[in-house]
Amino acid sequence: MSEVSGDVDYAALFDAVPTPLSALDPDLVFVEANQAYLDITGRTRGELIGRRLFDVFPANPDDPDADGPGNLLASFRRVLETGKPDTMVLQRYDIPRPGAEGGYEERYWSPVNTPILDEDGSVRLIINRVEDATAYVRDSLARPTSLTGTGDGLRAVGGKIAESELYARARELYEHNERLRQAHAREHEVALTLQKAMLPTHMPLELRNAAVRYRPAQGSLNVCGDWYDVINLNEDRFAVAVGDVVGRGLEAASVMGQLRSALSAAMLVADGPAQALYGLDLYARSLDGALATTAVKLDIDTHTHTLTYSSAGHLPPMLCHPDGHIEILDQATDVPLAARSRPSHRPQAITAYVPGSTLVLYTDGLVERREESIDVGLKRLSESLTRHHGLGPEEIADNLLEDLGMNRGTADDAALVVIRL
Repeated sequence: MSEVSGDVDYAALFDAVPTPLSALDPDLVFVEANQAYLDITGRTRGELIGRRLFDVFPANPDDPDADGPGNLLASFRRVLETGKPDTMVLQRYDIPRPGAEGGYEERYWSPVNTPILDEDGSVRLIINRVEDATAYVRDSLARPTSLTGTGDGLRAVGGKIAESELYARARELYEHNERLRQAHAREHEVALTLQKAMLPTHMPLELRNAAVRYRPAQGSLNVCGDWYDVINLNEDRFAVAVGDVVGRGLEAASVMGQLRSALSAAMLVADGPAQALYGLDLYARSLDGALATTAVKLDIDTHTHTLTYSSAGHLPPMLCHPDGHIEILDQATDVPLAARSRPSHRPQAITAYVPGSTLVLYTDGLVERREESIDVGLKRLSESLTRHHGLGPEEIADNLLEDLGMNRGTADDAALVVIRL
């Protein structure tokens, strides 16, 4: 750990904190431990620093049912995967007695694991904070109490919950939370698999000099309904679209797949983007969960060098000219799908482009952040596109994701299409 940053001696501050703290690297190797941590574990810095936590404190071989070490490891893994703190309920985790005495000592802990993140969002260190509750647990279990039965279980006279019951309830809560985590993880995996299965896999990307990126939302319940599509119409024309279903989880992913398929069919037969979105609007009215879906569609004519586009409430595509100037394609924007009481024809606009220009379509997860105006995100995307417009589509896509913080995870899905015209 860095000892001095500005006028604050963080190493001295870390060591002076009365709460037991240790710092671990992503391999769970001790990097530092304060004096309070050394005192409660009976170890010296030399016995900890540079060694893996589970090598210093292995599971008690005489207690095959001990789950404290496994629970702690699971907590560390959650921190590494999510980049978020993880608070654990009271744990029994016996540790080896220091010195030559040998054997294990029964210990009870209340741990909190907090990540320290690098600039790229990866976990650089984990701060393991522990409160040693062993003395309190032993004292409570050894103290004679008069217990009465209640509808909630056994309680000590005077209203205090018996410590044995408190520990049992804490274990039940932990196990219930673990089951919830596993159920959420399964739902996320199913929804993400469904999402990937319904997104196009055979697209004219190389022929049309295009790149696509899709970033799922961070977190087990945040799979959403973003989609993209690129379809050849003939030798000189192709169509591209992106859309975003309101909602999250399996329902949103299912609605997304149905709308994407319907628009893909409409793109092949409709006379322009406005007519395709009009047909999609009719279909959306009969589909539960499709209300207020946004979508934008463009027809690209490489012979006449024109873009024909229409938007159903979606964020405007950006056209970056070879000189780096950004043109916002917002002249044919209408309400989202099924938002009107009755369907109506949608607007359509045409703009010319110069060969060598770059077209970018995206969903709101790329630019929208809870703590700032959407205009800030749009400006960030525009500036990044201008800065990287001389690169190829694949490199532009990667740089846009990096500049807009998508590689560190967001609370919403994001779809991105980059086309060199």
